[in-house]
Amino acid sequence: MTSLFKTIRILLTVAALGMVAAPSAYAQDTAAPANAEAAGSSNGTQTLEDILARQRGELTEPIVRDLGETPFSGNSPGSLATQGAASDSDFWSAIRQGRTDVVTTQARGPGAALLVQEEGEDWLALRNGPLVTYSGYALVGIIVLLAIFMTLKGRMRVEGGLSGVKVRRFNFLERFGHWLLAISFIVLAISGFSVLFGREALVPLIDWANASINGDEANPEVGNEWFKNTFVPWLAIAKPLHNSVSWAFMGALILIFFLWVLHNIPTWTDVKWLAKGGGIIGNAHPDAKKFNAGQKIVFWSVVLMGASISASGVMLLFPYELPMFGETFGAINVAAEKVGQPTNLETNLSPIEEMQYAALWHTIVATALTVIVIAHIYIGSIGMQGAFAAMGSGKVDLNWAKEHHNLWVAKLRRKGELTEHDEGVVHTHPARRDGPATPAE
Repeated sequence: MTSLFKTIRILLTVAALGMVAAPSAYAQDTAAPANAEAAGSSNGTQTLEDILARQRGELTEPIVRDLGETPFSGNSPGSLATQGAASDSDFWSAIRQGRTDVVTTQARGPGAALLVQEEGEDWLALRNGPLVTYSGYALVGIIVLLAIFMTLKGRMRVEGGLSGVKVRRFNFLERFGHWLLAISFIVLAISGFSVLFGREALVPLIDWANASINGDEANPEVGNEWFKNTFVPWLAIAKPLHNSVSWAFMGALILIFFLWVLHNIPTWTDVKWLAKGGGIIGNAHPDAKKFNAGQKIVFWSVVLMGASISASGVMLLFPYELPMFGETFGAINVAAEKVGQPTNLETNLSPIEEMQYAALWHTIVATALTVIVIAHIYIGSIGMQGAFAAMGSGKVDLNWAKEHHNLWVAKLRRKGELTEHDEGVVHTHPARRDGPATPAE
């Protein structure tokens, strides 16, 4: 029995020694590649030279190699892995390059097989960096400029004084379309910018305001507590609210376009209005019809930018369903080529790239339109005496109308909508031309 145990112990010892020696023997029998480049180049993988160059700071761009079809075409003779000649580094290199033919998934739909998109990091950096920063500068900047303008110029008042005679300027349908558009846009702006700025911008702002007010006694956690207790619940409402109200905005946009487009066609009168700065240059107010050049600029800005915002917004509402940037870039390339200024914009965009462009464009155009609308709100409220009544009651003072829209008043006279009695009580400014419009107008 003792000899049997000795024999078993000797066999186990020999087996253990063999297991330890096997890997080193295999390593000695396996020929090493001539150089590190050759080790990875056959399958398009990252090489040792690539790794060392990246560590030295000589290689900063992602390594993108054309893997072709062979690494994933199946097992090759003599292969030791289920992927054949392809290694794990081959597979993940393809994933990093955005290859979708190497992934099998039960999910269906555009982009379902896209696991990694390197360009997404660039998009995120742009979205959370310059986009947030310059959007904030634009919004704060227009408010500061209007405050300076108000301080220097004061409120624009009716020079001849209010007459007490009211003239209907907008009917109920026009005012309904205006206020539906205005209210929906304000809701969209507040909810949209809440999502844009979010924690990264608003928490430091709250902390700064708290420190400015309370000094050393300021609670450093005020910003985080406000974000958690107030802003996060608001965000849960803001996104679905934004998506729902967008349909009211688009409907109102269509309505006001058909109501006012004929009144907003540019004419030579508008050029002369702009040349005089809307009355800022010179002593007399420039001639204007129902809408002056400034109002026409606002109208076309709202219509064109609003349509663009709506298009990109619908893309975001229905992900991957309505790609349009690739075709748009293609049209730009063709137009640029015809004028001898080739742009070479990328037209073969992936579904996720289409969505990223839509999100960026949506924010940029919405910010620009918000700046214009803030200026419009200022002029229509505190900036000009008598202006709010146009969209409030729909009726304006006749002296205000003659001062800012004299050609429109002349047209009302010709149509018999102003009586002699009305004209008799109006205090007409002596420097003002209130005669009938010339044929060119």
